[in-house]
Order: sequence, then structure tokens, then C-alpha cells
Amino acid sequence: MLKTFHHGESETTPNPKRSMLRAIVLSCAAVVLAGCQTFSPDGGMSPVASFSNREMGKDVAVIKSREDAEAARVAVKKLLKRSLTSDSAVQVALLSNRGLQAAYNELAIAEAAMVGESLPPNPTFSISRIAGAGTAELERQIAFDILAIATLPARSEIAEKRFRQAQLRAIMETLRVAAETRRAYFKAVAANELTKLLSRAETTAKSTAILAIKLGESGSLNKLDQAREQSFYAETSAELATARLEAGSAREQLTRLLGLWGQNLAYVIPDRLPQLPSRPKRLPAVEAEAVSRRVDLQIERIELDALAKQYGLAQATRFVNMLEVAGISKKTTANDGSTESTRGLSAQIEIPIFDFGQVRARTAEARYLQAVNRLVQKAVDVRSEAREAYRTYRATYDIASHYQRDVLPLREIITEENQLRFSAMQIDVFALLQEARQRIAALKAAIDSKRAFWQAANDLTAATMGGGAIGSGESRIVADASAATSK
Repeated sequence: MLKTFHHGESETTPNPKRSMLRAIVLSCAAVVLAGCQTFSPDGGMSPVASFSNREMGKDVAVIKSREDAEAARVAVKKLLKRSLTSDSAVQVALLSNRGLQAAYNELAIAEAAMVGESLPPNPTFSISRIAGAGTAELERQIAFDILAIATLPARSEIAEKRFRQAQLRAIMETLRVAAETRRAYFKAVAANELTKLLSRAETTAKSTAILAIKLGESGSLNKLDQAREQSFYAETSAELATARLEAGSAREQLTRLLGLWGQNLAYVIPDRLPQLPSRPKRLPAVEAEAVSRRVDLQIERIELDALAKQYGLAQATRFVNMLEVAGISKKTTANDGSTESTRGLSAQIEIPIFDFGQVRARTAEARYLQAVNRLVQKAVDVRSEAREAYRTYRATYDIASHYQRDVLPLREIITEENQLRFSAMQIDVFALLQEARQRIAALKAAIDSKRAFWQAANDLTAATMGGGAIGSGESRIVADASAATSK
């Protein structure tokens, strides 16, 4: 540090200008130390991991190194050794889905932005030298943006709220991947079950068609009945081919969500959907639960709070857009080699001649009111989605249980009675086959109704916690299934 002595003052003589500059520097340092954020050891993943473990019973991991990738690979390989359940499929997706990993990388980016916003702007240092007329001047200047430092606590708090939003978005993405994986899983398993059913039906239809041809050759069956049996076989074969195509597509959709490739493509899923629970969930306060737990609604609340603080900040600084204080040190060198040093302060303030800050204030106010309206509308939507999801859940449960409890047992009785009558030669084989067609239609409808229930159960979780768009086709699926049974 350059020391100067003027008019016989000693080194210990207090200098008012130097004291003022020191006070400014110390004040700035105090603000800086109070507002600075630091990077977390896990990149802000603690709330995401805690939520996933608490609400879903699943582990999440951020893959940052080769060791992390190897640990995830080992865990996934262990899960794939057994036939996948819906829960194990979700766990595989949370460890292998690289789109989810990209969302977690966004969280790390948001944390870096938060830390950056908590830091004051770097001071600027400038130096200039002017020589002429027998003298040379060397001027040094260090400038601080005082306004940026003064508003640092408010800006840091806003940045922290933005980071909290990023954490909630990571949770939302985790829920979305989990919900979509369950939907794809139930769709793939239902497609497998339907394929198995149609494969057995095709075998029966083929045998009937061959029998009809032989009876027609012997003159025991007319052409109309022969054509009916051959048509049933042809239609069943076409349905089986379509079901196999849909099963392959459903498996590929599940594979993409699981994030699997190579040797892991040989994973096994069941051929039958899980049994219905003994009784459905009772959610008398489903709206209140959704409003209190929906992650996307929490994101909107934080956005409103952040904009409110940002609006207050805009109001406070509307007349002072830029305030910069600089510490100046000037050194003059004469021709005889003597030097003279001077110090001081300079301030630059933007004068609001044309823009008095109304633009920023009006923009901030409009964005705040926009966020209020979005939050209110979101709350209305969340309540409606929760009610709709629960009604669909209960309706699909009642329909699926009706098939399991009433329709299929009655079909079993009809099949057994027809077989007894066929054995007693009271009915012919074609009456027995006609009943078999109706039984196949009932089994197909039962599969569809059970798939609709499990997808509705998944949608109910998404409606109360978040995790993507709520399914809208389940009522239509059930209606189609009921219509198919009635044919």
C-alpha cells in the first residue's frame, strides 16, 4: 500500500478520506460475508432423496462419476434378475433413466446460479498514465457497485427461493418418471395377458375350423356354418396378431422409461396383472390432501413469494438504477523525480430524466398479479383433478371387482353346464363354441377393466402428489370393455 505524508503529518496521523474508504470496504465485506451461499455436498439432492424415500420408498442417485454409474448398474442388474413388479420397475427407472439424470443436472445448475447470485459483483480496477508538460500522472481506481452490494441480501433470498423451486421441479420430475413407468408397466403386462388369452382362443378356433371343414366334406355341416367357424378363426388370428404388435410396442415404451439397452433388454415381466386390493382407498378429504401435497402447487407458491420480494426490490430501487463508488489513488511525478500522491472518492449515479422506474415497477407488478391468478387457477385445477381421479378410481375398482366377483364366475358356471350338456349329447359342439366366444369376450373385458383400475390408482397418486398429466381414457376403456361383453 502506498503511504504518503503531507505537510509534516506522521504515519499515525488519522486521514479522514482513508478512514471513510476503509469504512466502506469493511461495510461491503460485512454484507458479502452475511449473504454468500456455498455449494452443498450433494448438489441440493437431499430434499429429493428424502421425498422419494419417504413418499415412494425408492432410492434416487445422481450419477457423477464412473463409481456412481457402476453402483447404479449393479443395483439395476440385481433387480432385473427377478420378474419385475411395478415397484421394482419404478426403482429401475429412477436409477437408469438418463432423462431423469438430466433433470438432476438442472438442479446442480440452479444451485450454481444461487451461489452466483449471493456473491457481490467483483470490484473493477483501472489504471491510467498521463505524461506531458514536464509531469506524469499515474491514476489508479478501484470501483464497487454499491447498489448491487446493498441489495445483495434481497437478491440472495430470491435466488434461494429459485433454488428451492428447482429442487421441487426435480421432485416433480422424479414423480413424473415414476408415474409414467407404472402406466407403461401395467399397459405392458395387460398386453401380455391379452396375448396369452387370444393365443389360447386361436388354438380353439383353429380346431373348430378344421372340424367344420371335415364335417362339411362329409355333408354334416352346411356352408353357412362352415363359413362362420372359419370366420371366427380368421378374426381371432387377426386379433392375436394385433395384440402381439401392441404388446411389443408397450414393452418398448416401458424399456425406454426404464433406460435399458443391450443385455438388459431380456428383462421379464408377468403375464398377468396383479389382483385387485381387498377394498379400495377411502379419501374423504382428497381435495385438501391434493392442495397440501401437490408439488407443482408448491412451486407456484414459491414463485409467488419470490415475485413479491422481487416487486418490493423493484419499488425500492426504482429511482436509483446504478450507484457506483470508486476509491481513487492518484500519483503525480514531476521532471525532477519528486512524486505527489492524492486519494479520494467518486460516485456515479444514473439520473432518472427519461425513465423514472415505472417500466420496471409496472412489469414487476403485472408479473406478480399474473402469478397470483395462475396460483388460484392451479388450486382450482388441482381440486378438480383430485375429485375426478378419485371418482375414476372408485368407478374402475367397482367395475373390475364386478367382473372378478360376478361376471367371470357366472361364465365359469355356464361353461361347466354346457360341457355337461355336450357330454350328454343335449347340445352340439357349435353351441359349446358359441359360448366359448362369449367367455373370451368377457375375459378380454375383465383384463381391460383391471388394467383401467391399476392405471386409475396410479393417476390418483399423481393427482394428490404430482407427477404428470392425469389419464383421461379410462372411462372410455371400461365402457368399451362393457360393450364388448354385451355382444
